Amino acid sequence: MSAPGEDPTPPVRPPGRRIEVDRDSVERGFAGLVLTVVELLRQLMERQALRRIDVGDLTDDQVEEIGATLMALEERMRELREHFGLSPEDLNIDLGPLGSLLPDSPGPDERPGGRLPHH
Repeated sequence: MSAPGEDPTPPVRPPGRRIEVDRDSVERGFAGLVLTVVELLRQLMERQALRRIDVGDLTDDQVEEIGATLMALEERMRELREHFGLSPEDLNIDLGPLGSLLPDSPGPDERPGGRLPHH
């Protein structure tokens, strides 16, 4: 038992050894975090584009431009994942009882009608 007025918690001591940091694993972890945020934004943009298309809010040229842009971004994301040795599942953070960070994103062949609809 501690004396009155004395802090009952023992002092924190620094670990005896330094933490070994592997540059490659730090780079891969950081890349995974950045790509997770980019993928989340990509999926949100794609969903917004699909909503605008469903409403008929875009011209045919705008639909084509958005479709081409989203396909190019999806391809670049694939290239970056491959470069850093990451899978799509590596970018999906488990938030416990809240579920996964990224909603399930069907591939182009799994979407009704394939890619963005053509007018």
